[in-house]
Parts: sequence; C-alpha cells; structure tokens
Amino acid sequence: MIEYTQEDIKKLVSSVFNVSEVEISLSKMRFYISDEDFKTKFIQISQEFEGRNFVCTLKKKSGSIVLDISKLPPAKKKKWLSKTWIPRILFVITVCFVLIDGFYRTIGVNRLAEIGDPFAVAVLYAWALIGILGVHEAGHLIAAKWHKIKTTWPYFIPGVPVYGIPTFGAFIQSRGLTVNRDILFDVAIAGPIAGLVIAVIVAVFGVYTSPIIDNELAEQLFGTSQLMEMNENIIMKVLIILFEKDGDDVQLVMSPIMFAAWLGFLITFLNLLPAWQLDGGHLARVLLGRKWHKIATYASMGVLVLLNYWMMAILILILSSRSKDTQPLDDVSPLSFNRKIIYIGVIVLAVLCAPLPSSILS
Repeated sequence: MIEYTQEDIKKLVSSVFNVSEVEISLSKMRFYISDEDFKTKFIQISQEFEGRNFVCTLKKKSGSIVLDISKLPPAKKKKWLSKTWIPRILFVITVCFVLIDGFYRTIGVNRLAEIGDPFAVAVLYAWALIGILGVHEAGHLIAAKWHKIKTTWPYFIPGVPVYGIPTFGAFIQSRGLTVNRDILFDVAIAGPIAGLVIAVIVAVFGVYTSPIIDNELAEQLFGTSQLMEMNENIIMKVLIILFEKDGDDVQLVMSPIMFAAWLGFLITFLNLLPAWQLDGGHLARVLLGRKWHKIATYASMGVLVLLNYWMMAILILILSSRSKDTQPLDDVSPLSFNRKIIYIGVIVLAVLCAPLPSSILS
C-alpha cells in the first residue's frame, strides 16, 4: 500500500471540499471547509482514508466546519475476539444449553398437559430462540455491509439452562468506523426490527400450541412454586385473547416455544431502551446528542427498576460508567428527518415489547 504524504492528503481533500484554510501539526492535518453537501462528501472521503489507515473527523469550531485527518493508532486486538473459532464454539455451547433447557421445560409442561416429545419440542425451541437471536444479529450484519462497515461474526453468549435462561443473547463487534449519525442509526435499528419479526411469528405458534389449565389447579401450583407468573407484553396479550386462551376460569401455561418468543420480546425491549451502547442507546445518541443520551440512560435504569429488572439496571450502570457512548466521525450532520420519524415507531415497539405487570394488562 502506497503511503499518503501531506501533499497527497491536501490534494485529495481539496478535490472533494472547498477548503478555506489548512493547519498542519505533528499529529494531524486540519482543514476548514465550506461546503453545503459536506455530509455526502465526508462519507466518500472518510472511507477512502480509512483504507489508508487514516481517520477523519468532522466537527464545528467557532461556527466553522473543521475536518481533522490523523493517522490511525495501532489497533489493540482483543486476543480472544480475534480467534475465528471462538464464535463457533460459543454458538455450539449456546445451542446445547438451549436444547437442554427446552428438554426439561417440556418435561415440566408435560406433567400438566401433554405437548409432545421432549426432544422434538426442544429442537423446535432451539430453532425458535436461536432463530430470533440469529436474525437479530443478521439485521445488524446486513445493515453494516450495506454501509461498508466491517464486523465480526456474531458471538452467542451461553446462559444458565434449566435454572435460569439458556442464553444471554449475542453481539457483533464493529471492525470499521461509523461515519455519521444516519449510518449508526441504520445499523442499530436493523437488529431489533429483524429479530422482532421472527419473535412475533414464534409467538403466534407458541401461544397457539400452549396448553391451558383450570384456575383451581393453577392456584395450587402457584402456591407450591411449581408455576411462576411471567409478566406479559402487549403483543403476547393480544395473541392470547385472539386464540381465546384468556379467561377467569383458565390459566395459560407457557410452552417452551412461547417462552422463546417471550425471551425474544424481552431482548428486543432491552435493546430498544435508550441506554448506554444498547441498540436503543445508539439511536438515542444520534437523535438526542451526548448530554440527553446520558440522561436517557439513567431514565432507562429507572424503568428497569420499576419493572423489577434490578440486575439489568445495575449492569447498565456499571458498563455505562466504564465505557463511552459511540460517537460517529461526523457528529455535525443532523439525523435525517425520516429517521427521526422512524424513532417514534421505535418508542412504540419498545412499549409493545415491554414485560408489563399483570395489573396493567388485566
């Protein structure tokens, strides 16, 4: 790769932008630009320089638009993340944990009402839950690829089968720089929307195939802790009513497939919270800016406490204090109007997926 000289950089920048002034220091080159179409042009030039191991940032200084170009520092590789076999092993472990969890959940439900062979149901359960998580991450991958951002493969996080939840979700790591607010918004929103579509499909099948028992038996099982009440979300509540599995004299027992959908909705809800570096946190950051994103993070923790998700609130508090928000290279260009409108839909989806107390939904 041919190394760019300062003269090469000046020529390239001047060929794209109207440059009024140039400042050169040991660490960077600063260009004062005046251009109405700087947002589109910055995407082009930042990706060009990233391929040459330079980083471009766009900021405002004393009313002027300033383009800074500096050499990318040597990447600090996280050794365990750089191994290609790590995501494969984590995926296999997660699938095994989900199968084990589904097997024992089916046995538990079969004691109340026969829903099928435990192994067969466990396989369906694995397809459903891994499918929701996988499509969620695929949404991020496709959006990142569309915007020419390199990422890792998904890393699935094994959970605690039988005694808890079999997986704590999945994540991908960006290997490229996020150019502007529109791109960060697109990549962040693509995952929850894609995963939610699969969660709704799984929920329809899960509610339809879940058995019901009479209230007298249900109260006995609740009293002996053999059944546990789960906070439903609005989408699930509507499906339960549509399939006529909601009444004063009956109680719906959540099958493993329905539980997979419930987890899918919970993961979507958590990801849409405008907190920290969750997907919803990225959305809030590009729309509200750094100051209000920080306030939204604390508000999200308050919501989680109210819904009795204390551990998640504490986790966000710890992580948000240790790592900064994601800042696009171009933090000057505002989020496009259409995306601002879409964010209203994001808020609605978060409410629909929220695990609300039964007193609210009844």
